[in-house]
Amino acid sequence: MKVLITTVPFGDKNRYPLDLLKKSNIEYLVNPLNKKLTEDELTEMAVDFDVIIAGTEPITKKVMDNAPKLKMISRVGIGLDSVDLLEAEKKGIVVSYTPDAPAPAVAELTIGLMLTLLRLVHVSNMQMHNGQWNRFFGRRLSEVTIGIIGIGRIGMGVLDHLKGFGSPKILVNDIKSKRLENKLNVEWADKERIYRCADIITIHTPLTSQTKNMIKKDQLLSMKEDAIIINTARGGIINEQSLYQVMQTGHLSGAAIDVFDFEPYNGKLREIQRCILTAHMGSMSVDCRTRMEIEATEEAVRFLTKQPLKGLVPKEEYDVQREGL
Repeated sequence: MKVLITTVPFGDKNRYPLDLLKKSNIEYLVNPLNKKLTEDELTEMAVDFDVIIAGTEPITKKVMDNAPKLKMISRVGIGLDSVDLLEAEKKGIVVSYTPDAPAPAVAELTIGLMLTLLRLVHVSNMQMHNGQWNRFFGRRLSEVTIGIIGIGRIGMGVLDHLKGFGSPKILVNDIKSKRLENKLNVEWADKERIYRCADIITIHTPLTSQTKNMIKKDQLLSMKEDAIIINTARGGIINEQSLYQVMQTGHLSGAAIDVFDFEPYNGKLREIQRCILTAHMGSMSVDCRTRMEIEATEEAVRFLTKQPLKGLVPKEEYDVQREGL
């Protein structure tokens, strides 16, 4: 029994997942390239493994075709856009994930980015390091309209955190209707209204065929001139080239992007100083990352030791890819 751990870092803050594999007499290899693997790199690396404990690497038909022993993919995290679920289904490859573990950390980072952008902390920090002293006027969360697109685990977490910031007006949008009683000053709205009316727009949708490039130039230009946009969900939902072009004109007072089409990111948004860029670190609090690694490893061990599984990807996720949603 052999396990390939592709996601990195892994076991840096807590060695329990690696110790568990060793204790269970399961041979493992941690990604020797210490970076996000390309499709070709993963195709070459995965040949002789029974299980992949995966990050966001592309686990495609090509990868699976070249891994005849592969019987399980255990995702460290929630997003499934990188896994060809339908091909896995055809080949009888079990797929599990850890959807609850990363949510608290991503929601907290989102709130932190809102505060940073509203109060221009990033600008003041940069200027102070350059020997400048400027005291900026900012805005408070309770005084702005916040648009949340996607209210799954992370979007709901953001809503819960906003309880501590007075009573901001909140517009929400999701493909599923959800009960939001006792959720502050919340109102359902279509995406177009959120683009037009919100001072802060934060994205928490999965990446699917419907959300790919959901926010392009037209949507960005329809936003308030001093609006803020945040993406801690998935790269590809906001078109990066469009965001660069629009922000170059001075439109939008700020943006924060934690996820990118291609990672590590090396694109033009680095030229826009009022655009905060972070290295896909939404889930990277010690506790949440550790929980993700432990849950994914325990699930892999359960599978290899023929125990009942706890984190199987539900049918609805397969249907999303099957129906192109």
